[in-house]
Amino acid sequence: MKKNITIAIVILGALGLITFTLMNNKKENAAKTAIVAEKNASVSVKTEAVKTEEISLDFSVNGNFEPIQELTFSAEKSGKVISVLVNEGDYVKVGQTLVIIRSDAINVNAQMAKAVYNNAQADYARYENAFNSGGVTKQQLDQAKLAMTNAGSNLKQANINVGDTKVKAPIKGFINKRYIEPGSMLTAMPVTAMFEIVNVSSLKLTVTVDESQVANLKLGGPVNVTASVYPDVNFTGKITFIAQKADSSLNFPVEIEITNSASNDLKAGMYGTAEFASKQQKQSMMVVPRNAFVGSVSSNQIFVVENGIAKLKNVTAGRILGDKVEILNGLSDNEIVIVTGQINLTDGTKVEIIK
Repeated sequence: MKKNITIAIVILGALGLITFTLMNNKKENAAKTAIVAEKNASVSVKTEAVKTEEISLDFSVNGNFEPIQELTFSAEKSGKVISVLVNEGDYVKVGQTLVIIRSDAINVNAQMAKAVYNNAQADYARYENAFNSGGVTKQQLDQAKLAMTNAGSNLKQANINVGDTKVKAPIKGFINKRYIEPGSMLTAMPVTAMFEIVNVSSLKLTVTVDESQVANLKLGGPVNVTASVYPDVNFTGKITFIAQKADSSLNFPVEIEITNSASNDLKAGMYGTAEFASKQQKQSMMVVPRNAFVGSVSSNQIFVVENGIAKLKNVTAGRILGDKVEILNGLSDNEIVIVTGQINLTDGTKVEIIK
């Protein structure tokens, strides 16, 4: 019995010693952590000064060239393709024959329609003569005229069907894709695609601009355009469309039409830049780097540094000018704004400025 009590006392003593040691270590670790935290309380940031500068109001926007016309040409009538007269890459004109469809049955129908119409014409002439001599009634004459009119309509449709056996290009341009071969069966329902035709004699460049930029643009206004593959060549474009409503990003789509070179150097899908010139070449304004804003320019919030402390300020942003933004209110010249590291900041955080 005494032995058991002794063992229990020893175990309790050991547990007490272990608990004391752990608590002591915890206090030491907390003290060390506090020291480290105190040393690393400041957040490293980069800064720039607010400046009033002479800023050019010219701006450039990027986009992709698109053809002025683009058409996936489908069959209007069913039939078997006898011959295809163009290949991919060929240039075609409006009205040029592209495909010939089997026409023997259609020609027979047209011949029959012609015969019926001729017979109806002859019948009407006989009834007209008989009516003048009192041999037939007015009703019989009208029926003969109706039969001739119907036969004429059928003949006109039969001739249209004959013309449809020679499929013609509805627009000018290049055959970008060819989907059929001799022997292909065309169907009107569902439609059979035959060709993709693109007209690149002119192209359009669609770009987006913000509200401060769109206010100075006019339909028909000239725009200098360059292509990334021809950096030293300037193309003259004109504004043909300005959206009346902003998109989901609060930007306004603008379309610029460019006349291609005689050798069609510009291709649809190429990367282009539109350079918009301002009537007022330069203007004095207070600006900050675009990346000084917390989140995005629309937040209108910027961190400034005051005595080593980050202070969150509400500002009023003006025009976006490339990598700079006009400041209308909320800052003063030479204030120091934080341009990197904002994600780690809250109002009142200590900061360390790094170069």
